[in-house]
Amino acid sequence: MTSCLTLMVMSFTTQLQAGDPTWDIARESYTGTKSITVYRDPDCGCCSKWIAHLKKHEFDVTDIKTGEIAKIKDEYNVPYGLASCHTAIIDGYVIEGHVPADDIKRLLHSRPDIRGLSVPQMPVGTPGMEMVDRKDPFRVISFTDDGDAGIFQEYTDY
Repeated sequence: MTSCLTLMVMSFTTQLQAGDPTWDIARESYTGTKSITVYRDPDCGCCSKWIAHLKKHEFDVTDIKTGEIAKIKDEYNVPYGLASCHTAIIDGYVIEGHVPADDIKRLLHSRPDIRGLSVPQMPVGTPGMEMVDRKDPFRVISFTDDGDAGIFQEYTDY
């Protein structure tokens, strides 16, 4: 019984950790600043996977582990309904959750008049939340300081 349970746990863990090349290929180029500061809970594994995704896209990541992530979200005016597990700051923009690196590059290139981008909650299939065969549809949401939100990018079949 114990060995069966151990095998089941190992199989599930492997599925969560399996790499997915979907997000590794850079489709957007950007030559400006790539210095990004990520605030995250010290015990969050998916945050470190998202950071690894950013590094594959040549972002220079400062990883700040904090037990006061809610305070960071308040400081940077992240709307409650758009919150996720980590908050990042790059060139004056807020990046909330598992936003793909190419969307961050597109944001920095186009420089829209918004506060930032968010992938609310933690959808399976996003960078850092990969599972072997599961890819849930998700949206990258833009938001302003006034609380306005819009769809920046939508992923339904990726």
